[in-house]
Amino acid sequence: MKKMPPVMILCGGKGTRLREVTELLPKPMVPIGEQPIVWHIMKTYAAFGVRRFILCLGYKREAFVDYFLNYHARTSDATVTLGHHPSVTFHGDSAESDWEVTLAGTGLETMTGGRVARAAKYLSPDDERFFLTYGDGVADVNIGQCLQRHLDGGKLITITAVHPEARFGEMLLDGDDVKGFEEKPPQGGGYINGGYMVVERKFVERYLSEREDLFFEREPMSNAAADGQMRVFRHEGFWQCMDNGREYNMLNSLWSSGKAPWKKFWE
Repeated sequence: MKKMPPVMILCGGKGTRLREVTELLPKPMVPIGEQPIVWHIMKTYAAFGVRRFILCLGYKREAFVDYFLNYHARTSDATVTLGHHPSVTFHGDSAESDWEVTLAGTGLETMTGGRVARAAKYLSPDDERFFLTYGDGVADVNIGQCLQRHLDGGKLITITAVHPEARFGEMLLDGDDVKGFEEKPPQGGGYINGGYMVVERKFVERYLSEREDLFFEREPMSNAAADGQMRVFRHEGFWQCMDNGREYNMLNSLWSSGKAPWKKFWE
């Protein structure tokens, strides 16, 4: 398999809309089942051969450091030898034993554009591009197809477009007349940026800086679109972010049912 680009995951926000959980944990560390949501996102990328992960950290950075530095202790059986010469033997290799995870401190108050620019120093010299996504949304995006569409398009950035969940019922209109009502459809009609992006290194050089107040989604994306440097990869499958307690419970229910759609490519 051709070497896959690394993925950069934005993990530094405060997750204020999930405050009942994020008072204790940063949102990407909020669990679905026994593992944090960021692990689920990483598993999807790993299913397509991605082995290098750069986490852009800020709020409660220590939670990520603790989790990944102690990953084997958390996920493996172990034998601990006590006494004056203590040692630990881990039994068996996990599926994640070849992951390389860079924990990049990008500032407590830094916005998304500044975080990406600051973490870009951890790209390898031969990384012409990288994946970029958010640490709070799971999906069954075909990462391989997304990358191929990006390569075919020759643009500096490709964004996965998804249908958001419709939160309200819709009125059925005929001109100015209301013809009826439809209960909440499973998806809204339009597209939004669902993350799962592919970004050329040249995009960072051209549109980003390490400014603390630089939002990736504002000036950089708007300027790239205006320059004709942005392409879309339409995803019609499952996508769900974890923005509130209801979505947290829903994702955990899907996981516990054994039918989590975002596991589609894991095996």
